[in-house]
Amino acid sequence: MVKKFTFLLVIIFMVPALGYSQAVPMPAGPPPPPGLPIDNLIGVLFLISLGLIYGSRKILKDSSS
Repeated sequence: MVKKFTFLLVIIFMVPALGYSQAVPMPAGPPPPPGLPIDNLIGVLFLISLGLIYGSRKILKDSSS
C-alpha cells in the first residue's frame, strides 16, 4: 500500500514538473515582405538582364515605326 501511495505521489508531482520544464519554441518570425526577392548577385544580374532585354525590344519596336 505504501509503495502504491509513494508511486502515485511521484507520478503526480513528476508529470507536471516535467511538463513545465519543457522548452517553449521560439515564435515564428514575420513573413517576408511582398515583392521579388533579390538577395544575391544572380538575382540582381537576372533583373538587369531582363531590363536590358525589355529596353532593347522597346527601342527596336519604337525605331521601326
